[in-house]
Amino acid sequence: MTLAARIESFRLLVEEWVRGLYHGMITHPAYEKIEKQAEDYEDAFMLACFPDAFGIPSPVSYYTAELLPYLEDEFEAWERRMWDRGSLLERKGHQYHF
Repeated sequence: MTLAARIESFRLLVEEWVRGLYHGMITHPAYEKIEKQAEDYEDAFMLACFPDAFGIPSPVSYYTAELLPYLEDEFEAWERRMWDRGSLLERKGHQYHF
């Protein structure tokens, strides 16, 4: 193996290592937090639109029922997620490692 090939091999190894380090330290945690926050906003919107699914009376449920055909794919997953979730405090507590 020539010196140039060894240098190129070492450079590729260091580049891969640095890319993994950057992804693990900076990129990945940021994406995870953004996805969780977006999911929280989506859950709050769906709860405001369909509180009857959890037994909360709502005077605007007649109007929000018109949104159901557009949100039917997300509704079942949202309802399952809301029933599985312990509480909002538990969810936010994981963010701060309580």
